[in-house]
Amino acid sequence: MRKTLQLLTALALALPMTSFVPATTTSTPAQAAPQSPQTQEIGTEESTSVRVGGDNRSTVIERPGSGYVKLHFTDLRILPGDVLTVSNPDGTEKYTYMRDLKSSLTATIDSTGFWAMSITGDKAVVSVSNKLSRVRVDKLTRGYTEAEMSAQPSVQSICGTNDYKDAVCYQSSNPTEFGKTKSVAKLLKNGSSLCTAWRVGPKNHMLTNNHCFTSTNGIEVWFNYQCPTCGGTTSATVTKVLANSVLKTNAGLDYTLFNVKNFETITSFGYLELDARVPAVGEEMYIIGHPAGKLKKLSLRDNNNGGGYCVVRAVRVNGSSSQSDISYMCDTEGGSSGSPVLSRRTHKVIGLHHFGGCPNQGVRIDLVAAQINPLL
Repeated sequence: MRKTLQLLTALALALPMTSFVPATTTSTPAQAAPQSPQTQEIGTEESTSVRVGGDNRSTVIERPGSGYVKLHFTDLRILPGDVLTVSNPDGTEKYTYMRDLKSSLTATIDSTGFWAMSITGDKAVVSVSNKLSRVRVDKLTRGYTEAEMSAQPSVQSICGTNDYKDAVCYQSSNPTEFGKTKSVAKLLKNGSSLCTAWRVGPKNHMLTNNHCFTSTNGIEVWFNYQCPTCGGTTSATVTKVLANSVLKTNAGLDYTLFNVKNFETITSFGYLELDARVPAVGEEMYIIGHPAGKLKKLSLRDNNNGGGYCVVRAVRVNGSSSQSDISYMCDTEGGSSGSPVLSRRTHKVIGLHHFGGCPNQGVRIDLVAAQINPLL
């Protein structure tokens, strides 16, 4: 018994402080601070110096084996009527920028430099349509591949066996849960860090965590970043849009409500609805997101519950604010921040995932809804 107590004491001292509440407890607030938020690095930024213009009106920038390439431009001299183009080699993914460097494809950009939209794959073609125009690529981000991201597990948020699966794996067995996955997107910040976001309501509104971003500059939103077959390693065709503006954000409840450019290109992905109530302890639930930056996953089952569905373990748990969270053992990883937590009873959102630690935690959506409903 003494050895057991010594072992438990050592583990308690070694592990990050978090909120552990038995499943039989309905609302007792945990007093310890939860683990840090679950953002994830998914790329490496590096300096470079590649000039385009004059006799060199087009060039290919390559980083072999990259999942994507994202370029930063500076020393801009774009003549009236000229166009700067960034594309993949076959032109199936292409973004254009005009002289004022403001278009439906770009964020508001300072004339001293800007991040262009990422290009999927390991090659980006940069070109200007007038030889008198000139730009310089001064830095870039090499995005990690799916294999590289999978090799970096966050064990403190995988609660026992890793039970999440590719979203499409549940298309037949759990069609309702699968049907809710379309409106969830991967969030990319300047090419190197990641969270998850999702459409809330039928209008141009999306939700993620406050710790993911509070300013929209350089924020990309990737819809349909998911494999079309269970166990696949490549994504279906991705639709990318840029975050446009922050509508409301709150650090205490760790949320950011924002809208995007080119909203019409993502309306087909549907939206989620809020379930503005405190869920019941033991209520079945699931999480949709991009753990570790991976292709979209559905965390539905929990080996800690005998392989049954994930359940809410406690409510009114301390998070960024007192009693602001719910807790669960659904598996997550870095990059899951901002994922929607849905009830299997209503298939509406009951939480906004933000902390790992086993149990993992999400902000109570009833508290978030009280602040954002007037804007939806």
